Amino acid sequence: MLAPDLVLLIEDDPHIRELIVSALECDSYKLITAGTAARGMHEAVQQKPQLLLLDLGLPDRDGLEFIRDFRGWSSIPILVISARTQESQVVAALDAGADDYLTKPFGVSELLARVRAQLRRAPVQHQESTPLIQFGDFTINCVTREVLKGGQLLHLSQIEYRLLQALAANPGRVMTHRQLLVQVWGGQASANHEYLRVYVGHLRQKIEATPGKPRHILTEIGVGYRFQL
Repeated sequence: MLAPDLVLLIEDDPHIRELIVSALECDSYKLITAGTAARGMHEAVQQKPQLLLLDLGLPDRDGLEFIRDFRGWSSIPILVISARTQESQVVAALDAGADDYLTKPFGVSELLARVRAQLRRAPVQHQESTPLIQFGDFTINCVTREVLKGGQLLHLSQIEYRLLQALAANPGRVMTHRQLLVQVWGGQASANHEYLRVYVGHLRQKIEATPGKPRHILTEIGVGYRFQL
């Protein structure tokens, strides 16, 4: 007999949380719940769920930032459940890395259908994911959002951290200018290549031994950047 799919629900409203838990448990899913982004990230690391249900309006952190950081180390499906109904909000969540978006209020039947759809599309076996990314003397902790160099904390701005994480999470892969701009700043910045170039320069100054001859952040002329471990 197969074990029930494990679903992590991050939702701060206790009434909605109770509704979703009841609906999914009646459909034979196993639920883990969290009321804050910090607790949700902790549960994701410890429990390794097959699906994440996420409210964007969390008390300790914006859901879009959570999605971007989560995508730095995990590829499990994310179904956003939010009261934000504007098209721009939906697009921003999908650009950040969400797989689907369900607006509140919603019907239980639709929720269950979307959960089934995401679990069908997900790989049967997930590669073991870890919130730690290591290269050279550096370690990126995607949970604490800290970067260590030789065991010492390296000070990065929020944008620099997001950019480094986006690159380092995809070693050997060419990341286009648009992909990086959308992941780090959101879709509204998707055409501002000069903005990206400036921040790549700042990041190289902090992680490259010789910024003029980078080892890790390599330029793919006219296309984007490639990260080399």
